[in-house]
Amino acid sequence: MTKIKLCGLTRLCDIKAANICKPDYIGFVFAKQSRRYVNPRQAEKLKKELLTDIKSVGVFVNDDISKISKLLINGVIDIAQLHGNESDDYIIKLRSLTNKPVIKAFSIKSELDILAAKNSKADYVLLDTGKGGSGMVFNWELAKRIERPYFLAGGLNLENISTAVETLNPFAVDVSSGIETDGLKDSIKMTEFIEIIRKINERND
Repeated sequence: MTKIKLCGLTRLCDIKAANICKPDYIGFVFAKQSRRYVNPRQAEKLKKELLTDIKSVGVFVNDDISKISKLLINGVIDIAQLHGNESDDYIIKLRSLTNKPVIKAFSIKSELDILAAKNSKADYVLLDTGKGGSGMVFNWELAKRIERPYFLAGGLNLENISTAVETLNPFAVDVSSGIETDGLKDSIKMTEFIEIIRKINERND
């Protein structure tokens, strides 16, 4: 059963749409260089409106561990997702402060990147094209060689998600730009994206 993460939610209407279509995870981006950036106070307000059975993931790039741990401890986010050059030592320290799960993102360009993801100390790994939210797909043949559950990201959309799930059977998929229209989350696309995956899950149940 492939789980679903809708990333880069920034508005109350995005949260309301998520509460209706019910993904497994939603993501708040705390990287200031992203156009989907939200600050901790915004994220806290949005989290209060989110259904309790949907997990919130905070996306960070080389951020201060104390900042991340505070958001985890205060319940603004349930999981930390790291998109920078964070080391295994960084991951172990963060987990020791909160005992909350950590996702480490890897830019997949070669088998060496798959090996690095395989050996990561993170609870979960995320396989991506590179810069998050780019809308670009990496070579999925490489993903077939990883021997641990992973989040699949990078260029997923309504046109290719069926092929991705049926071909790779990832633990979870992570989408952002693929459920947007004119740079903003589109509730219709959010719903359609989730429905496609759930139909595949039902067939495979």
